[in-house]
Amino acid sequence: MQKDTKNTRSKETVQQIKDEPVSEIESGTHVKRTYKSRLFEMLFSEKKALLELYNAMNGTDYEDPQLLEINTLENAIYMSMRNDLSFIIDSRLALYEHQSTYSPNLPLRCLMYVADLYSVITKDANLYGTKAVMLPTPRFVIFYNGTGKMEDVRVLRLSDTFTIPEQEYALELTAVMFNINQGHNKKLLDTCKTLKDYSVYVARVRKYAGSMSLEAAVEMAITECIRDDILAEFLRKNRAEAKSVSIYEYDEEKHMRHVKEEGRQEGLQAGRQNGLQEGIRVLIEFCRELNCSRDSSKDQVAEKFGLDLDQAEKYMVKYWKGQR
Repeated sequence: MQKDTKNTRSKETVQQIKDEPVSEIESGTHVKRTYKSRLFEMLFSEKKALLELYNAMNGTDYEDPQLLEINTLENAIYMSMRNDLSFIIDSRLALYEHQSTYSPNLPLRCLMYVADLYSVITKDANLYGTKAVMLPTPRFVIFYNGTGKMEDVRVLRLSDTFTIPEQEYALELTAVMFNINQGHNKKLLDTCKTLKDYSVYVARVRKYAGSMSLEAAVEMAITECIRDDILAEFLRKNRAEAKSVSIYEYDEEKHMRHVKEEGRQEGLQAGRQNGLQEGIRVLIEFCRELNCSRDSSKDQVAEKFGLDLDQAEKYMVKYWKGQR
């Protein structure tokens, strides 16, 4: 067991999306529970589970959950900007985020988030003094369990989005994304039972949702997981909330897939439209090179591209320069 640090505080703050009444428990912990909490966040807001995950990620063997000081700033930037869990242990600041969709902007979001977090951590420090204000060393980890194809590990860099490449950057942020779907990162999942159980539970919800209503799929997954000792204690204790959160998350995930598909279709449609216009422009210019009359060229445009004469005329106005 590694030695406890002297100045570790036990204060824990977990804030959610909506402004709902704050409840206080004996330890002084302030908790805002909302319908839109994430299941991942619910699981790893428990210090014992979070310490298990930290040990699995870092090859450590901490045993005292009170080493953790949890600082989670929900909604720090904007409504869709969430970081599931951040915590300080042994003077290190670990930021763990769960994502079911990949975005190349994750490092930027991490930067915006950690800037806010450092602001909170140093709010009472003298930033204009001659003595350096020491900061906990950050580490950014993203746990991915979306349905899109993803390798086991992907390194994301803020500099990948910079407009001008340089040999060295004045600012850099690196985040590491781990695929926690079944069949990926087996060693990590085997080391952290809670993370593995979460992966199994999500996979079952998705599987059953393909052949029954979402509510029935979630209910079946919960019942089976309790029976099979998969998140059993957590699901027994939080069954109703876990069910509501799972339904919300799956609906949100499905909605995001639909939004992406709609965007893809719109892109294809725009591409087809651009291709059509380019084809018409080339035909009109070719007709001009052959010294075809304007009317004859318009007839060919209408015939080749299935347009009526009024539609063809609009393209002639656009692309036919001068009169012959």
